[in-house]
Amino acid sequence: MSMFLTFLAGIALVLALFALGQRVIGFQAQKPEDYAKLTPSVDIRHHLSGPIRCEGVIYGPMGRVTSRFTADMEGRWDGNRGVLSEHFIYDSGTKQDREWRLTLGNDGRITAEADDLVGTGSGKQEGGALRLNYTIRLPESAGGHALQVTDWMYLIDDKTIVNRSQFRKFGIKVAELVATMRKVDA
Repeated sequence: MSMFLTFLAGIALVLALFALGQRVIGFQAQKPEDYAKLTPSVDIRHHLSGPIRCEGVIYGPMGRVTSRFTADMEGRWDGNRGVLSEHFIYDSGTKQDREWRLTLGNDGRITAEADDLVGTGSGKQEGGALRLNYTIRLPESAGGHALQVTDWMYLIDDKTIVNRSQFRKFGIKVAELVATMRKVDA
């Protein structure tokens, strides 16, 4: 084998080990059970109910802020089925609306649907955190790509959630979102 091919094989091995390491010890390795003893406990029927104000940033693949946003949200629940309406305003002036249709199982499992999802999202709330996995289709103005998303929401107190999301294409992180979600007093 030529030195060049040996070099390429070495690079491929390093990248594969890095990707495996991320799944074993990184952001994606977290499990809802890791937060089972974290209090207060999250209940999306309560914590994603009523008016919510969200503020956040989106980081690009190199870790630099590519966008900032605010969002007004409204959660409505009927038993274990809920709708979370979101109205985003980005620093570019772009506006976006999304409506999540959520179902909470008696075991804490969550199913999620939205018009820009490919298929159905799934997740689980346990202790003070919840995870949601789904595939989102970006608008054509943003390339129309389908990205795999892992959302983690960590309950800080009865009114505040910190949301961290990673967006991946072919297993490679292409963006990350960090936001706070705070219930608005009536």
